[in-house]
Amino acid sequence: MKIHLYATLRAIAGEKFVEVDMPPNTTAMDLAELLIEKEPALKAELFDADNLFHSHMKLFINGREVVYLEEKFDTIIKADDKIDIFPPVGGG
Repeated sequence: MKIHLYATLRAIAGEKFVEVDMPPNTTAMDLAELLIEKEPALKAELFDADNLFHSHMKLFINGREVVYLEEKFDTIIKADDKIDIFPPVGGG
C-alpha cells in the first residue's frame, strides 16, 4: 500500500510516499501504525501520548477524511484505496 505524504511529513520521511506491506483486514489505524513502523520519525507528528491519531492531522481514504467515514479509524483499507496524510495547513 502506498501512503502519500504532504508538506512537513514529506520532509520528515524524506519522500513523497511510503510503501507498507498491508495484511488483509487492515484498518485505517492499523495502516497508520504500519507507517510508523516503517518511518518512526513520523510518530510524534501523527500520534499523541496515548497513541491516538492527532486530531489536527488529516488522513484521507479515496479523498474522504477518515473522521467522516462511518467506521472512522476502524475502516478497512482495500488494496486499491488511495491514502493521503496531511499535516495542518495555515495561511492568510
